[in-house]
Amino acid sequence: MKYYIIAGEASGDLHGSRLIEAIIKKDPEANIRCWGGDLMEQAGADLVKHYSELAFMGFWEVVTHLWVILNNIKFCKTDILKFKPAVIIYIDYPGFNLRIAKWARKNGFKNHYYICPQIWAWRENRIHQIKRDIDALYAILPFEQQYFKEKHGFPVNFVGNPLFDSIIKRKKSPKFYSKNSLSKSIPIVALLPGSRKQEIKKMLPIFVKVSKLFSSYEFIIAGAPGIDKDWYGSYIQNTNISVVKNQTYDLLEVAKAALVSSGTATLETAIFKVPQLVCYRSSFISYQIAIRLVKLRYISLVNLILNKGVVTELIQDDFNVKEVSNHLQFLLSEEGQEKFKNDYEILFSVLGKEGASEKTAGFIIEAIKA
Repeated sequence: MKYYIIAGEASGDLHGSRLIEAIIKKDPEANIRCWGGDLMEQAGADLVKHYSELAFMGFWEVVTHLWVILNNIKFCKTDILKFKPAVIIYIDYPGFNLRIAKWARKNGFKNHYYICPQIWAWRENRIHQIKRDIDALYAILPFEQQYFKEKHGFPVNFVGNPLFDSIIKRKKSPKFYSKNSLSKSIPIVALLPGSRKQEIKKMLPIFVKVSKLFSSYEFIIAGAPGIDKDWYGSYIQNTNISVVKNQTYDLLEVAKAALVSSGTATLETAIFKVPQLVCYRSSFISYQIAIRLVKLRYISLVNLILNKGVVTELIQDDFNVKEVSNHLQFLLSEEGQEKFKNDYEILFSVLGKEGASEKTAGFIIEAIKA
């Protein structure tokens, strides 16, 4: 069976890789072509386009790269026609994916969407496109099943969160400290500034300044999958900050606290029970557009799932050295450590269990064989 999978960023590459593994396990003859990243390629798919060429963050940034995006859409359509897949599987990335899905529907392809477009946050009118163009929708957040079914009358399959699959199945490295020349006696603060260069450029300078105020702690950056380790060099010159690559989960396993850019990393950090501060900054124009369009009280997945402010969020101008330092001090205190331990237990009770990738693969294979 032929499968065509489209993911447009690092988190999609991670979830897509687990889905590919599950599909191949259930369908050993599977022929999979994908847009994604190194993980999806390593899982057994033929990589067409890397997400590093696709991921543009913010409204203004999308506009300025519109020509590139339109060319990618044109190329994607041509590639699908040549490949002739039995099903196209979309992973998040709705701005691009829903355009392809509309075209694919008209050309007779089956469309399955894994990790729902977040229309509950903004652009709710996209529900009309989903109803028209998508054959099946797979939700990974507990409130999405109710949202789509009860509010919009569109049934979805809640499969649980695939992060559990990635974390449980990972190969642990017991030599994290020795491998990175670290002392176990010095507590670690993990820095997760994002997966795209443009967001890292906005986040990392503040993180670096904060690190200089906490000399008794080791600050370590979780290097993004698609970015060379040396690229971070200009930001961390003359500091004691180090960068680790392909060791994010090992880093979170030992971290005492974390400074995290919004996104999937907030939930990953929570699963490892690490007290965290969520930070976000975009361009002025993108932020002004966002506050007028986005209908959310929170930006972190932890707060969205629990529908309360468990994790502090510092956004735009609130994201500054003074605020980050004050909140980090609390995270590192006994009171902060205990607070997060209790809050995360509530989160785990509603997230679901492992097996999201296998469930989704099973639903998709069953549907296209019907």
